[in-house]
Amino acid sequence: MTGGFGFPFGCAAAVVAVVLADVAGATRFPWYALVTLGAVVLSTAVWSTAAAAIGVAAVAWALDSGFVLGRTGELRFDAASALAAGVLGAAVAAGVLARAGLRPVAVRVPSPRRSVEVPAHRPHLTGVG
Repeated sequence: MTGGFGFPFGCAAAVVAVVLADVAGATRFPWYALVTLGAVVLSTAVWSTAAAAIGVAAVAWALDSGFVLGRTGELRFDAASALAAGVLGAAVAAGVLARAGLRPVAVRVPSPRRSVEVPAHRPHLTGVG
């Protein structure tokens, strides 16, 4: 997936993740949302570009800070939102490193060598006497 599609798909997945986490009880247990958002950011980083993953992490942090930690949609800047930023940043780093490990390695296979027949050289002894 390219970065052009990774960012919008990641943002949509982050919104779905927050809604599902909220239904599961993320207002009482905020780590529900953090785990689901971390999974979205990690998968975006693995399957898209690093820039798209950073953008999705920023949107995911805003969703977590505004709608899980703070219920009114206003961003909160406290220890819990700092922890969320750290977890989402670590998810971006882990995904980028995992993607680097998934890149195919170019392997050069030597072409088969054909046998070459070299005629044997036998010296002629002439004029020995």
